[in-house]
Amino acid sequence: MLKREMKPAHPGAILNGMIEGLREETNQAYTISELANGLGVNRSTLSLILNKKSGISPEMAIKLSEAFGTSAELWMNLQKKYDLWNAEKKVSRESIRHFVSSESNTLQSA
Repeated sequence: MLKREMKPAHPGAILNGMIEGLREETNQAYTISELANGLGVNRSTLSLILNKKSGISPEMAIKLSEAFGTSAELWMNLQKKYDLWNAEKKVSRESIRHFVSSESNTLQSA
């Protein structure tokens, strides 16, 4: 269970910040279409991510890592943290039956 109360940033918000930084750093007014084309995806796919309506797939993580000089693991970890935080808010742990005691569960930290 995640202990933190603050919602993690959606990977699209991080990507948006990186794109804005790139625009400022290079004085290039990159468009969504131009960026999407450079990533090998359609404009709507990138727009959904940037607008926090879609998540980062492993394939997109690889594309972003190559395009922005990061690691694919960075993008996947951002997505995982975001998804788990949201799932913790939706799932009622109290209604789930326990099949093993916490003392005998050796897979907890795996």
